[in-house]
Amino acid sequence: MTMTIPTFAATGLAPALLAELTKQGITEPFPIQTATLPDSLAGRDVLGRGRTGSGKTLAFGLPLLHRTAGNRARPGRPLALVLVPTRELAAQVTTALTPYARALGLRCVTVVGGLSLQRQADALRAGAEVLVATPGRLHDLINRGDARLDQVAITVLDEADQMADMGFLPQVTKLLEQVAPNGQRMLFSATLDGGVDRLVRRFLSNPVSHSVDPGTATVTAMTHHVLHVDAADKPAALTQIAAREGRTILFMATKHRADRMARQLLAKGVRAAALHGGKSQPQRTRILEQFRTGQVTALVATDVAARGIHVDGLDMVVNVDPPTEAKDYLHRGGRTARAGEAGQVVTLVLPEQRRDVSRLMSIAGISPQSTQVRLGDGALARVTGAREPSGVPVTIVVPQPAPAARSRAGGEGGRSHAAGGEGGRSRAAVGGGGEGGRPHRTSGRSRRPRRPRTA
Repeated sequence: MTMTIPTFAATGLAPALLAELTKQGITEPFPIQTATLPDSLAGRDVLGRGRTGSGKTLAFGLPLLHRTAGNRARPGRPLALVLVPTRELAAQVTTALTPYARALGLRCVTVVGGLSLQRQADALRAGAEVLVATPGRLHDLINRGDARLDQVAITVLDEADQMADMGFLPQVTKLLEQVAPNGQRMLFSATLDGGVDRLVRRFLSNPVSHSVDPGTATVTAMTHHVLHVDAADKPAALTQIAAREGRTILFMATKHRADRMARQLLAKGVRAAALHGGKSQPQRTRILEQFRTGQVTALVATDVAARGIHVDGLDMVVNVDPPTEAKDYLHRGGRTARAGEAGQVVTLVLPEQRRDVSRLMSIAGISPQSTQVRLGDGALARVTGAREPSGVPVTIVVPQPAPAARSRAGGEGGRSHAAGGEGGRSRAAVGGGGEGGRPHRTSGRSRRPRRPRTA
């Protein structure tokens, strides 16, 4: 039986990390941190299973930084590696770890697709102890000779099941074959299907397993609603939900439906924007920032946003198009009720979808509150806070900088960034990519992605 810890002070973490936790207002560890920190700080391989938003980033980030502290990386040869499936999750992990890396004088670099390959190569050659990466882009940098993993003593796979879903396991396997053979490995995943179990058997040595919120990956702070609507009422009901107070994510099945819905909402006076894989990475970054600051209040997204997005105060997720798999439902819902906050997951269900959604909820272990809603009967507003939009069309403009030369990788043009830097400082600014430097309207037609499902 492994030991758990009641406080961060009881872990033996470096004083600089304890001080930074206090500075960040984090006083007590979350269950996944309480369970895993004693083993991960001792250098053991860890298999962590827990719902999204449960505190996994610090569960692996704090021991990774603690055990790397005091060491200095040579150019292009990081000492610790965090592999993630999406660009958004890479940005989230970097943002979460940078204050703690800075406190220890560690440098952190992020490499993801969609941004300048050359700038990321330059950042790596400048030296970084901690590398946060998506598999495809890291593979490109290694093939160019800009990165080597032979000095990586600590490797983390975050959201491993999503990497499997996106077809990254062959690349992940090749990357894990290149890290230091006797190093520490930590793998965090909501499920062990899709080949993740094979990764565990091959690359983790006698791992300690910890599971938080097993089975359903749900939390008591999250309320689930199924709203039964008629097809004729659904468009107006959706518009009223999108016009509610506060920020809302609306999940659609395809990028084309997301773009169309965002345009329709803008025309009705709802400050909406679409987020999907057809946007360039700089566009996605700026749309997310507008959502975080409240310039955009309704984010119409495909499943590209189901992982790797954390927005404080997001209290409702709406499944406009119900997902087909239970784990997709759980990951969509995981955008709200994060770190103990309250939140609601609302699924709009047409009569012909009832049987499939009922089966999905059963598999996910969810017992939703079901309500039949019709326009004007008050139930919709009572459950969701729906209200009539202003009706005055709005335009959300994402400013774009002047275009720059494309990288050798042929990425989405414009400047790019590598997060982190000496002592945790950012080494380059977020930059552009876009349509010839012209302002980009989020309600406009999306660009065709160059390489679908890459990160």
